[in-house]
Order: sequence, then structure tokens, then C-alpha cells
Amino acid sequence: MSAPVLTDTDAPAPATERPAVRLLRGLLPYVLALVLAFAVSGVVIAALGYDVVEAYRTIVTTSFRTGFGFTETLTKWVPLTLLALGFTIPLAVGRFNIGGEGQLLVGATAAAGVGIVYADLPTAVLLPLVVLAGVLSGAVWAGIAAFLMGRFRVNEILSTVLLNFVSFQVLDYAATEVWSDPAAGVAATQRVGEGAELPVLGGPPGVHAGILLALLVAAVTTVVTRRTAAGFELRAAGANPRAAAINGIRVEKVAVVALVVGGALGGLAGALEVGGVHGRAIEGMQSNFLLLGIIIGLIARGSALWVPVVAFGIAILEVGASSMQRTVGVPAEMVLIIEALILIFLLLSDVIAGRLARRVT
Repeated sequence: MSAPVLTDTDAPAPATERPAVRLLRGLLPYVLALVLAFAVSGVVIAALGYDVVEAYRTIVTTSFRTGFGFTETLTKWVPLTLLALGFTIPLAVGRFNIGGEGQLLVGATAAAGVGIVYADLPTAVLLPLVVLAGVLSGAVWAGIAAFLMGRFRVNEILSTVLLNFVSFQVLDYAATEVWSDPAAGVAATQRVGEGAELPVLGGPPGVHAGILLALLVAAVTTVVTRRTAAGFELRAAGANPRAAAINGIRVEKVAVVALVVGGALGGLAGALEVGGVHGRAIEGMQSNFLLLGIIIGLIARGSALWVPVVAFGIAILEVGASSMQRTVGVPAEMVLIIEALILIFLLLSDVIAGRLARRVT
């Protein structure tokens, strides 16, 4: 097998460059992107007539002022991390999983169904079944797009997006026809049995134990993608598909498996939302997790190691946005603008750095 193809982020630093300098050079684009995004958004907030300082203070501090705020941040961190990993794994091989919300909804529907039908089972049996149902359903849902991609060369962006719309109908049917709960006030399934609910860690308000599973998944994903033969094949197939194929790597198979794994993580996110947050499947429970997962994956530059870190920062912004709207009056959608600007400025820094490098050489 040939030597691995190094990307810009994997390439070794010059021998004379100190580790601290290398770290600073890597962090500088993120710092500049963050500062510029908040500066531009601050101008918009001021133009709308709101207090910029109070708005930003609310965004940054809400997650840490109270136990409830911190719990909300960790609760949002779980699906954001899983969906971002579900996006970055196929991204490593040059494929785009845009079906995260559909995989989450199908996983949530399957998890809720198992939790309702087998509600009398003990926790030790029912809870693993609920999680497994979510994972398998997400994998199968992504597997449809993976099969179409591998067998008929159907673009995975198109198929995963279209499957999202189908998933809305799957959840709607389950919530209104199969396991409907008229007393819920919205389109929602009945509550799952007590054995399907994740235990709560810590005192009130506490965070559901699914956070431990998300941490484990993030750690395993990082190790597999960076330290194993499977991870090398994934990166090699994405960096240079032709060279990878010449050296015996089945690029299409790797892409199919990566897409299925990404779907499994989306299904897991849905199962954890059912077992740890809602106790049922609810229409609209996917929120804006798909969009944020893509943003997180791109800001992290496809690195499984940095996805949880970036996801935590985005979770802080999301929780702070709701508080900002209540206390200052600034629309919560302003945070989406900030997040988008961070990504835009980060991408621009790559373009500028590339042009400077070409001028030097």
C-alpha cells in the first residue's frame, strides 16, 4: 500500500517552527473569523436599534449563569455533535450527507415505536432496543441513498434531500395514525414506556445519559478516522480516488459504508432525543439540527476531533439566542447570521492563504 496522501492540515510543519507557533497559526483564522462575524453582526444589531453589548453578553453568558442554561447547552450539544459527525464521515470521502434531519426523524419514529409497543419490558432490555432501533433505522434510511449512489450513480445530495421530505410523512403517519396522542396538542406519538427513558445525570435539572454515548461515539470516530486502516482508506479515497483505486481501495464501497455510518449516527441522535428529551416522537423535533450540523462540520474542516468542540460553541450560541430574544428583543435568527458569517470568513481565510502561498512559491 502506498504512503498516505497528506492534506494541508496533516502536512508536517517546518522543522524550525515551534509547536506554539504552529498552534497559533492554526487558531488565527478561527479567531479572525469569530471577531469579524461578531463585528459585522454587531453593526446589523445596532442598525436595528438594539443594545449590541447587552445582546452579546446574553448570548455568551446564558449557558453558564444557571444550571438550567448549562443543561440546555449540553442537551443541544448531543444531536449537534452526532449530526455533524454524520456529515463529516461521508465528507472525508467526498460525499455529502444532507439527509441528517430525515435520518434523525426516522430514527426517532422507530425508537418511539419500540418504546411504545414494548413499554412493559424492563429498562435493561427496552432501552438498548430503543437505541438500536434508532441506529438501524437511520442506517437503513441512509442506505437507500447509498444504494442508489453505488448502484445507479444517483447523486447522494439529491437523494438524501428528497428522503428528508419522505421522513416528514413517515413521522406524520406514525404520530397521527399509528400511535397518535390527541392530548399532546401537536402531531406527536404516545409517550414511550418508562424503561425507554434515559437516566438523568446529576442533580436537577440534570442532563440525560445520552451525552455519555455521544462522547463515546465522538471518541471512537476520532480514533477510527485518524488511527486505523479503515480511517486511512477513508481519507485516501477522499484525497485521491484514482490513486486509492490503483492501490486496491474500493472507493465506491468506502463511500457507501461512510454514508450508511453517517445515517446511523443521525438515527442515534433521533433515538436519544426520544429517550432523553421528549419521551415521544414529535413533528418538528429536528429543529435546525441539519443546517447546524453542516455548519459545524465545515467549520471543523471535516475533523472528527474538532467537531465536538465546535458543536459546543454552536450550542452556546443557540441557547444564548433564545435568551437574547426574550430579554433584549433581538430576533433569535441573528445567531444563524453569526454562524454563517463565521463559516464564510473562515472559508475566505483559506482562499487568501492559498493565494499568498502561490505568490510566495
